[in-house]
Amino acid sequence: MEMLLAEEGVFPPFCVLNPDSKMLIRCGLITFSEVQAVVFDKDGTLADSAHFLRVLAQRRSHLIDARVPGVEGSLQLAFGLEGDRLNPAGLMAVGTRRENEIAAAACVAQTGRGWSESLTLVKSAFREADQSFSRKADHTPCYEDGVETLQRLAGAGLKLAILSSDTTAEVVDFADRYGLAPYLQVAQGTEDGPSKPDPILLERVCKRLDVLPQHTLVVGDSQADVQLAIAARSAGCIGIARSPSAVPSLAGASIVIESLREIRL
Repeated sequence: MEMLLAEEGVFPPFCVLNPDSKMLIRCGLITFSEVQAVVFDKDGTLADSAHFLRVLAQRRSHLIDARVPGVEGSLQLAFGLEGDRLNPAGLMAVGTRRENEIAAAACVAQTGRGWSESLTLVKSAFREADQSFSRKADHTPCYEDGVETLQRLAGAGLKLAILSSDTTAEVVDFADRYGLAPYLQVAQGTEDGPSKPDPILLERVCKRLDVLPQHTLVVGDSQADVQLAIAARSAGCIGIARSPSAVPSLAGASIVIESLREIRL
């Protein structure tokens, strides 16, 4: 089988896929027919990243406030920090790095600084915050049901991918770190171009998988994943709510589940 991974890494094959095979996916009382591929979000879906993202948001806010005193509170609100809780639908949880930089720079610009100066200052603080963590993947463990589900679906012959708002390099590193690489054909992040829920992201992944969106399921934990699936006219979106507070952010999903183990063949 030819592997269709991002340029940063090539993973070994796990099973031989029949490109024309279609199968039923059952989830609760919902049945998805003629499915050829499943595309998973990473953070919050496969990766337990809430603690890491909360600490990172706090670190970024503190470092920017050290340069621009008085903005820490507004930065934390912008990032989706609510006390010691990270909003699962907030910017830090679902936005790209670029989107977080722009939001932070907007807070800084409100103090009267120019846009270029504000963005440069924020990027510098973000880089310094990154240095607090030697390897992100070490701090964002893969959920146990994620490993099991990928292995089970890949073994059945489905094409699998990760499509994340994180960078491609971090997605590939996460897959390598937790042994997911053999089950995936595509590990794709979001760089400086379109971000979720732009349907072109899913369309590009489907093209690399050599499947149509209408034969592809999306699995994610945010409204951006739901809107992505709808906009691309995919086979459906399975929302994963690992806490009850996450359920409202999945309005419009085909079904909302508590564990990836609920995805059955």
